[in-house]
Amino acid sequence: MQPLAAVGLSWPLILAASVAAALLVAAVILRPFSGGGAKPRRHPAGTLGWPLVGETLAFISAAYSSHPESFVEKRCLRADAEASRAVLQSDAAAFVPWYPRSLMELMGDSSILVLGGALQRRVHGLAGAFLKSPELKARVTADMSSRLAAAMDAWRGRAAGDGVVRVQDEAKSIVFEILVRALIGLEQGQEMNYLRQQFHVFIAGLISLPIKLPGTQLYRSLKAKKRMTCLIQKIIQEKRRIFEGNDLCAASRDLIDILMSNGSDELSLTDELISDNMIDFMIPAEDSVPVLITLAIKYLSECPLALQQLEEENMELKRQKSDAGETLEWTDYMSLTFTQHVITETLRIGNIINGIMRKAVRDVEVKGYDGVIIPKGWCVLVYFRSVHLDAAVYDDPYAFNPWRWKERDMNISSGFFTPFGGGQRLCPGLDMARLQASIFLHHLVTNFRWVAEEDSVVNFPTVRLKRGMPIRVTPKT
Repeated sequence: MQPLAAVGLSWPLILAASVAAALLVAAVILRPFSGGGAKPRRHPAGTLGWPLVGETLAFISAAYSSHPESFVEKRCLRADAEASRAVLQSDAAAFVPWYPRSLMELMGDSSILVLGGALQRRVHGLAGAFLKSPELKARVTADMSSRLAAAMDAWRGRAAGDGVVRVQDEAKSIVFEILVRALIGLEQGQEMNYLRQQFHVFIAGLISLPIKLPGTQLYRSLKAKKRMTCLIQKIIQEKRRIFEGNDLCAASRDLIDILMSNGSDELSLTDELISDNMIDFMIPAEDSVPVLITLAIKYLSECPLALQQLEEENMELKRQKSDAGETLEWTDYMSLTFTQHVITETLRIGNIINGIMRKAVRDVEVKGYDGVIIPKGWCVLVYFRSVHLDAAVYDDPYAFNPWRWKERDMNISSGFFTPFGGGQRLCPGLDMARLQASIFLHHLVTNFRWVAEEDSVVNFPTVRLKRGMPIRVTPKT
């Protein structure tokens, strides 16, 4: 059962909570701060809370606790997965993306997060086809294996000292470089370092007060985005100069090439749109994928039996390839059955992205609730932790149990497992996220043993490890 209730949140206070990607399973209906309009036939049951602040403080208090879904549990009525799925699968005639003002300011109108209609489908389709292509997966596998080999050489040097590696920081550094190369073709060097610095300033503003005065975080982040945009547009212009009159698509090596070479009609993609979306596609390199890797290592550290089975599976693959004198391909990593179960269970229990926001563009009748209307202008926070951690769906839901996926259907359209979202806004990088996590785990468990230090998960405003998941590594002989 999913919760369906009206609650009052003050968006200037809640900022940009849990809106980094399009994910859904359970719906909480939220009234917009501005209000207004004619009274509908019947609102979802609930309360708008205190004037101005609504129930924001209770929401944030729960979010910082060890049981963030308690806010929803206390306010839920019966609802089925169909109501939630209807929001996810809806088109722009019913719901459109909506986010707090600071995030909208930084993303801009060209962002794939807010684009709609045919233009959104074109960008999403091109990006999805590129990120799923065997050619890119092969290139990312080679690049990441090489980058991990260099990083792990440094880790072996540390083993002579305290041997401490902060997984979250290491994963962010490696994944960012690999993804940026795939997106815009930028290699390691001065420009990569510059882009990384500006990106860190930029992403800090996604969850900030919507004030653009000099000295504020949003102001600094907007300036950082402008500097990143200048760098990316310079790359685009250089590509146009080099490939002028030639078939750019035939020489495509990165996502910029793909987007530049597609569209000479009314849906052609401007340089501004391309550069804005390159920045958007970098966000998983800072949050989603590194946190997925870090949480997997945390949960494995706390479950010796799972770690042992994952290690045995990966060591066996390494032996097979070594005996045959072959290099590991991307298909090898994705064929590691138990490793994929570990990643799936990490996505379920970790809930790296807590939810999305949608706004009703007309009065929308809630499926299965006779006469209940989500009024035009109301906003919906689609909160999926409730289903991923629902005892009616998963036995012992708070236990890390990769073996549960041996029997379960991992169909992401089922409505009960949607860490990558669904519908026309399904995350186009879902295969790439799994691949990168698989490669990282393989190289770690086949090269090192480790002891994890104490750390805890922080769920608000984004999911992360409080201390960056420090582990003390010992090289395998």
